Amino acid sequence: MPNLFDTLRERGFVYQVSDEDALRHLLDQPITLYCGFDPTAPSFHAGHLMGIMLLAWFQRAGHRPIALMGGGTALVGDPSGTTTVRRVLPREEIDANLPALQRQMRQFLDFSEGRALMANNADWLTKLNYIEFLRDIGRHFSVNQMLAAEAYKTRLEAGLNFVEFNYMLVQAYDFLHLSREYGCVLQTGGSDQWSNILAGADLIRREDQRPALALVHELLTTASGAKMGKTEGGALWLDAERTSPFDFYQYWINTEDPDVPRFLRLFTFLPMEQIDELARLEGAGLRTAKEVLAFEVTAIVHGREASQKAQDAARALFGGGGGGAAAAVPSFDVESARLEAGIAVHELFADAFGRSRREAREIIQAGGCYFEGEAVKPGQMIAREGMLRWGQKHHRMLRARL
Repeated sequence: MPNLFDTLRERGFVYQVSDEDALRHLLDQPITLYCGFDPTAPSFHAGHLMGIMLLAWFQRAGHRPIALMGGGTALVGDPSGTTTVRRVLPREEIDANLPALQRQMRQFLDFSEGRALMANNADWLTKLNYIEFLRDIGRHFSVNQMLAAEAYKTRLEAGLNFVEFNYMLVQAYDFLHLSREYGCVLQTGGSDQWSNILAGADLIRREDQRPALALVHELLTTASGAKMGKTEGGALWLDAERTSPFDFYQYWINTEDPDVPRFLRLFTFLPMEQIDELARLEGAGLRTAKEVLAFEVTAIVHGREASQKAQDAARALFGGGGGGAAAAVPSFDVESARLEAGIAVHELFADAFGRSRREAREIIQAGGCYFEGEAVKPGQMIAREGMLRWGQKHHRMLRARL
């Protein structure tokens, strides 16, 4: 069997590693590793998917991942990747987000019989004595080195408050706690977390003289430079109530051509031989590769049945595959009395697709909104059920609700 590290590098998960030789040696035996996720929203989005897939690859190779929910670190606020101070989240909002994220994580990892662990760092961070923490943990941190970290450097000009400045310390303490509690030897995350993860590994070596390693993946952008998982309507959520399986499938089917092989390696479990075959397709054949990508990613997130329905609907809508599209296309329900009275198209399309009235008017004026395949006109009223289309890619099935 090849070393898991080679598999991860081949598939594009390795951006930086603190000690490659040491990690290769450790991976000859089962290890415990972790990745942290702050519950700042009631759903993961596509930006989290790479970190989740990395944990899943470790578990498939026989290792034990810890999915750490940052109920404590979210109270501090991660300054990484931002140019302004993050909104301070109340404890109640963080606690309300946690159960949804925990349910989603169980779709990707097997938590039965201790094969994976779920933890919440609020369980230990909120119980720390501040003076003892400063004396026992803070003494290991150099302010000069912390200010040199990329996460802090990019924020200094805009302003970095003292609470955020402590984020590195509490994340490092997480690594120390999990090392002591579960024998965790590796932390993974995005490249923006590199300094924080190294700080934790260094803290473990200083405090306990135990091995601790860091592995980070690149923060992805698409071939055109867009942030991975960002859509016209906002984030690409993993929650089916926020982003329907059909819209999720559509995001991946519309992947830019140069990104298809890379996304197949990162966001599917398909063998490399099959991915290499798909990567060689050109012209019209690329549509086949995109269909495979969209189907596999949607199946991982929403299940194969939902993925098949989304694919069938997409083929019916865009490929001349006949009927059946309405069952999988997201619906937009309005009260039957309101629909029978007639709804102005700029209001209907704005509400159905989550856009502003002004934006809807502009798109309608340009001929970019359709009802039952016909372009709608400014001032038009719609008073019956049917298929709405915004541009070439976005659909909603208008339904009357009693």
